[in-house]
Amino acid sequence: MKLIVTGSSGLIGSEVVAHFCKLGWDVHGFDNNMRADFFGPGGDTSWNRSRLIETFANFTHHTVDIRDRAALKTLVADIGPRAVLHAAAQPSHDLAASRPFDDFDVNAVGTMNMLEAVRLVNPDAAFVHLSTNKVYGDAPNELPLDEHAKRWDYARQEDWNGIREDMRIDQSTHSLFGASKVAADVFVQEYGRYFGMHTCCLRGGCLTGPNHSGVQLHGYLSYLVKVNLEGGMYRVFGYKGKQVRDNIHSHDVACFAERFFDSPRCGEVYNIGGGRGNSCSILEAFDRVAQLTGKPMRYTYEETNRRGDHICYISDLDKLRSHYPGWDITRNLDVIFEEIVASWRTRLTA
Repeated sequence: MKLIVTGSSGLIGSEVVAHFCKLGWDVHGFDNNMRADFFGPGGDTSWNRSRLIETFANFTHHTVDIRDRAALKTLVADIGPRAVLHAAAQPSHDLAASRPFDDFDVNAVGTMNMLEAVRLVNPDAAFVHLSTNKVYGDAPNELPLDEHAKRWDYARQEDWNGIREDMRIDQSTHSLFGASKVAADVFVQEYGRYFGMHTCCLRGGCLTGPNHSGVQLHGYLSYLVKVNLEGGMYRVFGYKGKQVRDNIHSHDVACFAERFFDSPRCGEVYNIGGGRGNSCSILEAFDRVAQLTGKPMRYTYEETNRRGDHICYISDLDKLRSHYPGWDITRNLDVIFEEIVASWRTRLTA
């Protein structure tokens, strides 16, 4: 069975590559290391690409830009995939504002290029798209919140499990990144609903894991650990450092992709994250990493938050669990932090 993974050298892409290679699939990765262009040397993923090539004989890397429509169409036709995991993206709020055309062309147009290439070659292929919780814009901030010593949290019992898929996606501030991902998200749904393709959008919370090339503009847990180990200074943007994210290990995302490929649906949307059990604030993350490294977290605070940023975001996983009852979170916060610390210790001393 053949699988295409876009963004195959990134966090989610590389985890999916490894997962399906171990299952015996013939896996093809599309990645042109544009993360290095977006974020500089700290965002370079070539180390991860090399790791995959050296580890898995059934993995083939293709240096291709998803904006190149003709090249994509040819490659997809040559491979003839049974399934696609689309993780390639420009992932930063801040960068999108300074490079809006690159952001839209990668996130929106690149996604449509992949969808159309697959539709023309094999419309029965299952297509999983890594969307984002930023498609909701800052609408989640309208929910009533309580302030605690080190975190914000939902004030109403009906919100306790987190954000559901019926949260509105318009009439809110998204950042340009969030807007381009909305366009991609709706295209993926439409190819499912209009053409009957087996597609789903995964609106991720904080996707994380040991293979992340975290930088200040994206990948906060990975970057936070790196800064701590190097003795650097972390910058907190607004909300008193009490903003909450739910964190899901990349392995659990890969496991869901396997479930969806085995039993695909058309035009579905799922919130996917760590849920309440894997939620933590920035201040709570500081405490966790300091306990593991023995180094107190050094940080500065800026009162102004990032535009469109969430104050408290926890993914409600009820819909996903009801459709795929065999799936659940398998990596808790302790494991996530331990793996990220161990990974950065290895990389920083290599």
